[in-house]
Amino acid sequence: AIVDIITELFCRVDDAMKDVPHHSQQALSPSELVTIGLLYAIKGVGSRYFYRWLAANYRDMFPNLPSRTRLFRRLRARKDWTERFLADHSVLGVIDSYGIELLHPIREGRSDSQIVRKGLSNHRWIVGGKLCIVLDNVGRVVAWDCENANVHDTRFAHLIERFEGQTIVLGDWGFHSAVGASPNFKLCRRGEWNERMGVETVLSMLTRHCNAKKMRHRVWEYFEAKLAYLMAAFNILVQWNGLVSDEQGRVRLSIARFTL
Repeated sequence: AIVDIITELFCRVDDAMKDVPHHSQQALSPSELVTIGLLYAIKGVGSRYFYRWLAANYRDMFPNLPSRTRLFRRLRARKDWTERFLADHSVLGVIDSYGIELLHPIREGRSDSQIVRKGLSNHRWIVGGKLCIVLDNVGRVVAWDCENANVHDTRFAHLIERFEGQTIVLGDWGFHSAVGASPNFKLCRRGEWNERMGVETVLSMLTRHCNAKKMRHRVWEYFEAKLAYLMAAFNILVQWNGLVSDEQGRVRLSIARFTL
């Protein structure tokens, strides 16, 4: 049941945030706020729809729920709290990018306040952003960043350099730089290093269960905040019952039962 999921999710968040003080003038505690942010990312809908859903069905679990605008301003301001839910780096990692459509291409250029640009994603044009993630050897998110969809993947080289001397990061040709790649970057040609394909499974889960391929944000900071909570939520959900390997030594990741 969704109530059970929300309850246990709050308990896991609260265990990780015991050191964060609760300001007396804030309606929601830090654990309540982060739990709502994670639910927002898992639900995969817009802020208005999500707030109506939460207020109509689960207000008794969050009796001090503030107004919608105040809630999402706090979620944006406290997105840094999600960093404590990122995984530690491993000896072997994987990097890949993921296009997120924020605007239909036919509407490009209609507004002077447009925050995104047109770029290629999976051989099709989108107007939106690009999420880049680094995963550990079992598929948990270690680090991430986002840019406009028109930037080249080499813009995310700092995510690879960050783990120099600690992690060998596998990536495709998009992250290969003619100027010179970081020494811990391993270029994976077609048919080599099948371990890299685990990132496709992760991105597929984000698309299918969290509707992450399309968002409708009009302010970049709120888009970043949504991604921050999404990365934290994914890490919590995939290791909900621990990371158990099969007979081949592979960890089968799944978040299907947490679709709200």
